[in-house]
Amino acid sequence: MQYLQQLRPPDDPLVSVIVVTHNRPDLLTDCVDSLHRQSYRPFELIVVDNGSQNNSVRLLKDFLFSDIQIIENKDNYGFCTANNQALDLCKGTYVALLNNDAVAEVSWLAELVQALEVNPEFGMAASKVLAHNSPNVIDKSGHLIYLDGQNRGRGSGEIDRGQYDCFEEVSWPDGCAAFYRRTLLEQLGGFDEDFFAYADDAELGLRARIAGWRCLSVPTAIVRHRLGSTLGRYSEQRLFLIERNRSWLAVKLFPMRLLILNPFYLAIRLFANMIAWLSGHGEVNRATSSMPLTQLLKCLVKANFAAIAGLPTMIRKRQKTRHLRKLSPSETTRMIKRFRIPLAELVGKVP
Repeated sequence: MQYLQQLRPPDDPLVSVIVVTHNRPDLLTDCVDSLHRQSYRPFELIVVDNGSQNNSVRLLKDFLFSDIQIIENKDNYGFCTANNQALDLCKGTYVALLNNDAVAEVSWLAELVQALEVNPEFGMAASKVLAHNSPNVIDKSGHLIYLDGQNRGRGSGEIDRGQYDCFEEVSWPDGCAAFYRRTLLEQLGGFDEDFFAYADDAELGLRARIAGWRCLSVPTAIVRHRLGSTLGRYSEQRLFLIERNRSWLAVKLFPMRLLILNPFYLAIRLFANMIAWLSGHGEVNRATSSMPLTQLLKCLVKANFAAIAGLPTMIRKRQKTRHLRKLSPSETTRMIKRFRIPLAELVGKVP
């Protein structure tokens, strides 16, 4: 189905833009400068500094925005908590998230606002995210998910040939460059802070879908992203969070018929990864170029034990989400399978 753009309504709604940063002032400068150049007005900028050990905050104050707010945290509270802190201050009709390691094209906000203003049945919008240093390579254009809870960007690593240039429904936006109606975030209560970072956008997006919200891909809203710049693409902390959080996402939100099969799908994914590694291909092969295989395995084991330790909390949260549900378990299962990532594609991708 095609969702066509129309002329922008005469009254431009306020957009609240949130940027969470942790160190890397060089990246932050580029990010904030791209927002300063946005063609769309009005918008407010809220920056949350998660305990940076450098001059990130001082650099922010050098930018002349008419409406900028800075939250300075003494420690790194994680992506989820930082965004929730900013959400408490948001005044906009819409809320946009932009990673500190991303740069938005000048019409980014304008395209997102226009798309949702003329398509009121959608509550979320996904940007077209390209690799910063290889702008002909897609980083993601919406999300896909595997049946054990692991999720990836749609089109990740593909050469951009216009294959995702349709205005179409996708699962949910990537947190790197996401766009939401504020009413959606208020209804859901924001991000789940137990996730800290990674898979948090998938958890929020799936929770929104279960609550009846839909997501529109807006390929004209373009962002260039330096993937994994904050923690490092193959850092142990990043891999730990990705693996732990995919389990929590499934326990919290998957229909029971999928949740029961979760260990089965996990075993299939791990087996496929091992076969690819033995063949010298796939994401495990790339990861082990940065760390020994034994270290990677220890990281995954540690993540799954941490996931098990957090199961009581996720089960309680599962119960609390019942009042939000507009999709039945069978409808949720069909939706997840509709946006399922093929195993061969998942195994060959960089997380």
